[in-house]
Amino acid sequence: LILIGGFVQLLAGFLAFRKYDHLGGAAFLTFSALWSSYGATKVLCAAPVSGHLLDIGAGNTEGFTAGSIAFLVLNAFLIILASSFNVVLLCLTLAMELLTICFLLFTLEKLPLPFEIVVLSILSAICFYGATASLTNCMFGKDLLMMGPPLLTVQSSKKDREDPLPCVCPKSHLTSGLRTIAELLNTGAVCGVPTDTVYALAASCKHPQAIEKVYRIKDRPQEKPICIFISNLEQLRAAAPPISPLLWEFMENVYPGGIGCIIQKGEWLKKLGVGAGYSRVGTQDSIMIRVPDLTVLVHLIDMTGPLAITSANPSGEVDSTHHDMVISRLGHKLEGVLCDGESDEVVASTVVNCTKIDESGITIVREGCIPAGKVMQIFERVKNR
Repeated sequence: LILIGGFVQLLAGFLAFRKYDHLGGAAFLTFSALWSSYGATKVLCAAPVSGHLLDIGAGNTEGFTAGSIAFLVLNAFLIILASSFNVVLLCLTLAMELLTICFLLFTLEKLPLPFEIVVLSILSAICFYGATASLTNCMFGKDLLMMGPPLLTVQSSKKDREDPLPCVCPKSHLTSGLRTIAELLNTGAVCGVPTDTVYALAASCKHPQAIEKVYRIKDRPQEKPICIFISNLEQLRAAAPPISPLLWEFMENVYPGGIGCIIQKGEWLKKLGVGAGYSRVGTQDSIMIRVPDLTVLVHLIDMTGPLAITSANPSGEVDSTHHDMVISRLGHKLEGVLCDGESDEVVASTVVNCTKIDESGITIVREGCIPAGKVMQIFERVKNR
């Protein structure tokens, strides 16, 4: 019973730490030590030789009694903290308080056996359920076995969360959130969106004034072109651009993903859905196109058409890798931010000039999340094929 109880509580403490529940982890580990100490003391005192070694007897229990009282005080503090987490942890701390009382009565040689049996039974049941619930919820990533709500809550933290945000900030996993951002973009707004690399500013290619606003928001030099994102390569095929078989093969190997290809610009972009923003994306002769490898962004582009995209940071500053960074840095200048948590990468995409792919090959314009060496390996493999 001692070994099983100690192991179960150690396992529960480990799982709590894995879930960043530091109070739960510390409590379980502390209780494991108390359970083991109490049980070991009982066993050692039951052995004649060990009893002499520990020297626990009438008139010589002051140290153990003081230790029990110290555990009582410490556990009372844990009870208060546990009440702000969940019911299971609170019940466990209350049961451990009873166990500590058993320890105290044992040192005073006044521990009734029935009381000890009841306390140990209750504690074992709570520990078993707590460990099973923690293990199950950790494995499946959801609360299949309830741990109970906190009994004490801090009201001030709720008030802090009610501070108004500078713009509309829906969650990316909600269909309503995706529709909200799509509607804003379709009416000419500029929004922060997640990509498969870092967060970006997006504007509809149908609204040139929105693309102009992107330049103002970022303080971006006018000579720096803005690329476009499409949802899949079939959209590009339908627009029928004058692309060689080598370039098609190369794009099929890099899309979707963190590589953007610069290709020759032409009237075919209007068939792609670029519309009135034709003159505000890319340069006069070329345009960078990318197909992102992020489901939520692909769905958004399907709802809006091609999007003019650039990184969501003031020009010259580091990229934004979380929606909170976008909101704090540029939220007051945007109509909306699609919140998707931490970005997949910490740097932007790799840009490849493919305008002369058939004559002299490709050129790495900017090395980003995909190493230049890997890009060249892909190109050489495609060319040799």
